[in-house]
Amino acid sequence: MPVPVKNRIIPEGSGRTPGAGEGLGLPPPHLPAVLLLGVASQVGQILIIREFLMVFHGNELSMGLILASWLLWVGLGSRLGGFLAGRVSTPLPLLAATSAGVLVLLPATILLIRVLRGFFDLLPGALLSLAQMTAACFLLMAPACLLLGTQFVLLTRIWREREGARDTSSAGKTYVAEGAGSMLGGLLFTFLLVRFLNPFETAILVGSLLFASSLLIVGSAKIGEGSRPSLLRGGLVLLACAALSFPFWGLVDAWAYRAQWRSFTPEHQLVGTYRSKYGTIALVQREGQHTFYQSGHLIFSTAGPRAVAAGLEDQEAVTFAHLALVQHPKPRRLLLIGGGLRGVLGEILKHPVEKIDYIELDEKLMEAARPYVSPATGAALEDPRVSLIHADGRLFVKGAERTYDMVILDVPDPATAVLNRYYTKEFFRETRALLNPGGVLVLAAESSPGLRGPEVANRNAAIYHTLNSVFTRVLPAGERVLFFFASDDPGQISLDAATLQGRYREREISGEGFSPEHFLTLLQESQLRRVNWVLRNHGRSPQAPVEGPQPGPLSPPPVSVQEEEERGLPPVVEAYYINSDFKPIGYYYSLMFWDALTRPGRGMALAWLLRVQPWWVWPPLGLALLAVGALRAAPRSWGKGRDASLAVFFAVFTTGLATMALQIALLFSFQSIYGFVYETIGLIVALFMGGLSLGTFVSNRFIHQKDDIKVLALVQLAIALLALAMAPALPRAAALPSPAAVFAFFSLITFGSGFINGVDFPLATACCAALGRKADGSAAAVYGLELMGACGGAILASVVVAPVLGVAACCLLAAAANGTAFLALLLSRRSYLWLKKTAPPAA
Repeated sequence: MPVPVKNRIIPEGSGRTPGAGEGLGLPPPHLPAVLLLGVASQVGQILIIREFLMVFHGNELSMGLILASWLLWVGLGSRLGGFLAGRVSTPLPLLAATSAGVLVLLPATILLIRVLRGFFDLLPGALLSLAQMTAACFLLMAPACLLLGTQFVLLTRIWREREGARDTSSAGKTYVAEGAGSMLGGLLFTFLLVRFLNPFETAILVGSLLFASSLLIVGSAKIGEGSRPSLLRGGLVLLACAALSFPFWGLVDAWAYRAQWRSFTPEHQLVGTYRSKYGTIALVQREGQHTFYQSGHLIFSTAGPRAVAAGLEDQEAVTFAHLALVQHPKPRRLLLIGGGLRGVLGEILKHPVEKIDYIELDEKLMEAARPYVSPATGAALEDPRVSLIHADGRLFVKGAERTYDMVILDVPDPATAVLNRYYTKEFFRETRALLNPGGVLVLAAESSPGLRGPEVANRNAAIYHTLNSVFTRVLPAGERVLFFFASDDPGQISLDAATLQGRYREREISGEGFSPEHFLTLLQESQLRRVNWVLRNHGRSPQAPVEGPQPGPLSPPPVSVQEEEERGLPPVVEAYYINSDFKPIGYYYSLMFWDALTRPGRGMALAWLLRVQPWWVWPPLGLALLAVGALRAAPRSWGKGRDASLAVFFAVFTTGLATMALQIALLFSFQSIYGFVYETIGLIVALFMGGLSLGTFVSNRFIHQKDDIKVLALVQLAIALLALAMAPALPRAAALPSPAAVFAFFSLITFGSGFINGVDFPLATACCAALGRKADGSAAAVYGLELMGACGGAILASVVVAPVLGVAACCLLAAAANGTAFLALLLSRRSYLWLKKTAPPAA
């Protein structure tokens, strides 16, 4: 029989006396602790994501690994918490210990991430391999995440004991409060913490608040006259140390940045770092050359303010500018996206242009770079013909009302989804709409002589075929840097050196670093024929991404003949060679290219993933459904009801998988439209967690029969239908003309996916308890298994599905997973009802 304590019911066998239970249940302390657990978890996750993105060069493939590692270890931590909570008379010492561990481990994890490259044998500037990124994420995040996952279950028990509940309602309430805290943490980080504190100070602050809240619970509880004072004394000493150390974390931050850059570019000296909402900017120098990086990506190098002529750092910019400008006979109005700081802007102004709109995203980068640019670039920035606009280039093009004779794109290669959005079919269409009749688009990408190797051939063929799907004529040229000229006027652009020399001479341009003779070197006939043959022929068979370009003739025909012959070639395999916002294959090829450059012969994992086919998802889902059916038909001697247990846990797993797959789809889509998720990741997560918290509250408040398996099945069906609707809706929403309308749509979808996930948690916990599990064990099992599913979803969606198969495939993966769970729950309904009647009540 239950034991009444002051109008509350405490279950028998709880391992507590009434006095201890009363002490655990003081009303004020436990709710702030749960809220602060959400805050600390969310802020810690954002900090770790941002730090890893710096080390991993900001690519979104790594984001999935980071999220998967976080989810896996938090899930395992919840299982550990469930194990420990059932074996101690009071969870308070454990709560205090885990909170203290979080306070110490969060800044320690950030420090280890900063010096991570030093643990691997890497060439300067080389990317970590997929295996190295995976190992780093899973090892470094384990300690802190295990403790955070353990805390959820401990706080669930404290909440349950306060209310004297025998069911799983306290788990739902803890889930609501933690979700609300996570939403608060995302908002605080986005609008406050990131602006005023460095990462170490932020980690110490949230860790201290979490630890202080656990001490508040300990101080209010009766857990033994000897243990409580010692816990409080030790805790107060740790808090005092954290407070006293706060002024020194700025020095730690600076030292950690220097250590990070010594491992990345050991022969360079770190001059300074600058915090920007678009990613940390680092300035390094060597022998007078100054180089700027942002989020680990090379932005530009310059010889500095004392340079009087173009050096090696600026020569590529000089070549790019003049080769681009002569593609138009009379360029008057230009749009330049990026590149101005590396010298392109000054060279463009040597031509008879009337107006240049120069787009540079980051105002902080401009402020940091001005003292170090060449005199010519400094003068160009002050030229009255130049309008400097701090805006996202993609959004500017989308909303621009003026038109241009030329659009010159000078941004880094598409090594991330953020950069890839400047190389997609959608962007090229938007750019084409801005061009006057006879207008020209010019861009460039890194290459290799003769396009040797499948990686570089795949990436640059994807750029060529994507351009060719939008513009009437596209001409590629170049060797180590590949230039692309595109126009709807076939006679406007040219690879004929004599024609371009004539246009250059007509403009009477004077200056060092470039002359009419350079066109003869840049546009050698044999090189032009080879490059055009590879790009025009590659990508026309399903095996092309893996096998690379076929051997060409010893002497390819002239480019004009190749243009005629191209019309009779087989169609391009669009799935692998048309780069788009919602299938960013170009960025995946860029990762392969860079991996091949820095790790020749060892980077096979990315190439193998290109073989993945959409139908591969069906065998494992079919096997799960088949297993449920087989258990349902098995003899009763095997154990009746096992099909119901499998179906419920399968639904929990697929809910986590589907929710994370949808989140990855939303993140990729948001990146493609708005650019830098680095800036807004806290806000995106806050929206999701707000929806999750509200969904859990609604489920707790309004669904009275939570252990009804039909209701759980309907939620699986709702998730599947939402995912199916998102697949076509995301590209259509991205095409909306208003950026505000697009943001509102994405906010609604993010909030909605969190809401439906929140509704699911109390139902799954109740169904699990109905199968005979204890209340704390049910919460731990569902929380942990859902996070395991989310871990799998993060890896699948970000590493394979989104870049290779497309964003829509992430949505279809989620729909397939939860649709299968819906069928499994319906199939096992009869066994579930039998188990529910015969199982002992949850304790």
